This record gives sequence, structure tokens and C-alpha cells, in this order.
Amino acid sequence: MSTPHAELSAALKEQLQPLVLRELDLFRRTALNTLAGTDLRAEAKQAIQTILASGAIRLPPSIELNSFVQEMAAEIMGYGPIEPYLHDDSISEVMVNGPNRIYVERDGLLSAVPARFISAESLMRVIERIVAPLGRRIDEGVPMVDGRLPDGSRVNAIIPPLSLIGPILTIRRFAGQRYSMVKLVNIGALTAAMAEFLRICVQYRKNIIVSGGTGTGKTTFLNALSEYISSSERIVTIEDAAELRLAQPHVLSLEARPANVEGRGEVTIRDLVRNALRMRPDRIIVGECRGGEALDMLQAMNTGHDGSLTTGHANSPRDLLSRLEVMVLMAGMELPVRAIREQIASAVDVIVQLSRFSDGRRRVTAIVAVERLEGDVILTQPLFHFRQKGIGARGAVVGSFQGHGQPPAFYEALDEAGVHLDRSIFSDVG
Repeated sequence: MSTPHAELSAALKEQLQPLVLRELDLFRRTALNTLAGTDLRAEAKQAIQTILASGAIRLPPSIELNSFVQEMAAEIMGYGPIEPYLHDDSISEVMVNGPNRIYVERDGLLSAVPARFISAESLMRVIERIVAPLGRRIDEGVPMVDGRLPDGSRVNAIIPPLSLIGPILTIRRFAGQRYSMVKLVNIGALTAAMAEFLRICVQYRKNIIVSGGTGTGKTTFLNALSEYISSSERIVTIEDAAELRLAQPHVLSLEARPANVEGRGEVTIRDLVRNALRMRPDRIIVGECRGGEALDMLQAMNTGHDGSLTTGHANSPRDLLSRLEVMVLMAGMELPVRAIREQIASAVDVIVQLSRFSDGRRRVTAIVAVERLEGDVILTQPLFHFRQKGIGARGAVVGSFQGHGQPPAFYEALDEAGVHLDRSIFSDVG
């Protein structure tokens, strides 16, 4: 709910905005397009102060001048009222549902905030400022757009006529702080034994898929997994919007490109996966498989690119295997289901399942090994799982991590190769 003070401030901003735009002459001065962001902001502040000093609009004593000028400049030249939330490290997502409703996700929980835009037009200007540097446009002809902010945060916007409540803007913030596997263990996302097993999987070049729903932290976990890759390896990363931040020196980052306004120039994830195979990679990391690129990824895993990593949307490891079949069929190849399952069983070694719980925390809920195809069924072996036991104080989920006691089949192959590993970690209870 807006307070009377916030409503008064918004009303004054609405009166002031057209005067500032006229002062800046934004619609005719092309020189503004060549200025740096800080210069634009300084010019906007100067215009606001000039208008206020002229007495055209008088601020009441209850509104502090400097704060008002800062907020007004952000509305005209920055990201408007959502700007403070984009600099708040405790916030992972900002959701603008039309000009008058803004929600944020903090510690996994959604809450409304009092901030709001002056008008739908002001919100549209912010969306246009976000997508313009990316070479995209958004209007009635192209009413949906995906993009990213300079810091890597993911952006989605959808406007009328598709949206019935005005422009909608969703920003999934890119965490400035990189989560290591040690930190994930410390915050209870998994146990040290589970992290040790995953280190072994990465070190001995097992193909891993991180599975989970939207917002479960798949990209964050993939980043943490990548720290186990040797710095001597040549790594190719492929993403829709570049979010992975690898610490190794020999990393080649590729990003997909949507079609331009004429419908040309599109470069898909699948195009990049096929191209990556010609770049002599030691490992290929795909930010997310969601279509026909799954076939190319499986073929890469089966043809000498061991140790590849990717993520996929699914609610359980078994669901992920079913989804992989559907994604392979999306490649347009008329393959029998058994042949697809043989490819999956041969290519994928380990599935890590992530979930977001009601208390907002993300945890590894299962780690399974993909064993083999028996008949028409892909056999899997559960290695670790999280067992929920109840709800504690303040809604916190109570539970423990449990091992299933037996190592995966590839431990036998490592034993035969002279690599003897600790098997007690599979009996670990966290």
C-alpha cells in the first residue's frame, strides 16, 4: 500500500516529468544518445534543479530535496523506482506488474514494496532503456523481449496488447557474489560428502546435468561445480544470456542471438553447440538445454567430450530423463524412442536435482547415477537425497541429507584403473 507521502511524491514527479523532458528536449536532441550514463544523469539532475529553482513546482517541507532529485533522475534516466532494489544484494528478483505494483524476492520469499512508477509511459521508457543497448526493440509489433542488464541480470518484458495490466518487467538479478561449493555446503544446500562426490565426478570427467524448477539456483550451482575443472582445460560455455562466471583462464563464452526486426540473424543454442564441437573444447558447458540442442549435447557427450555440464527444467531426475526424450524429438529427427534412451543412458552419468522449499531455501534434494538401459527403461541408482521431517520455527523446513550406502558403477572402473576412492561418503548422514 502506498503511503500519503509516497502518493504526494508520485504526484509531484508526474507534474515535473514533462517539464524535465521538455528542458532536456529528449525527443529532438540526438546528442543525448552519445553521452555516457553518468553524463546523462548529471544533465537530468541539472534540469530538475533548474525547474524547481524557477518555482514552476514547489516541494512541500516534508519532501527532502536531494532524495527527490535523485529519484526523479532515476525515473527519467535510470531504472526508476526499482533502481535501489537492483543494488540490494539481498534481493534476487524484481517483478514489476504494471506501474503500480512492484514485488521483490528476498531470501526466496516474495513481498510487495511501496515503490511505484509515475505512469505506464514512465515504465515503458525504462523498459526501452534496458533493451535499446542490446539492439532490441519493444512495441506493439514486438510486444515481448528477453535481455540482460550490464551486470548480467536476466530481463523479461511483456507489454500490451499481450499484457492486460500494463507493461510487465521481470528482472532476475545476477548475484555479484559468486557462490563456491564450500559456501553452498556452509549454508546447508548440500553436505560436504555430497560436494566431495561431485568433485570426483567433475575431476574424472563424468557428464552431469543439474535439474530443477525455475528459480531453484541451477545456474548458481553450475557455476560452483565448474570450480572443480582444471585450469589447464579449454572450456566453451554456451548460454541464452551470459550468466556463467568461470574462474579458469581458458574459457570461451558464447551467447545466442535472437532474430532482428526483419526476422533474420538468429543464432540458436543448437547452432552454438554444433559450432563448439569445431573449437577443440575439452569441456562444453551449456547454460540450459530446452530444445533440440539436447540431441547435439548428448552426441557431444557420447563422442569424446566427457565431463560436459548442463542444466534442465524438471521436478525430479526421472522427469528430467523423460524431458530429454521430448527435447531430442524437438530436434526434428525421426528417431525411435529406444535409440533416444540408449543415447541418454550412454551419455548422462549423474543428475543433481535442486528444489526450492517453502522457507525460500534451495537444497540439493537428490543425486542419482544413470546406469544403463534395461529393456526400454533407463535404470538409475539413487546416491543421496534430502528427507524433509517437518516445519520448524518461523516456517523453516527441517530435514536431513542421507546417503544410500552404495557407490555408482563407475567407481568399479576407477578401481580397476588404480584410482581408489573413499566409499564411506555414501553412508553419510548430514
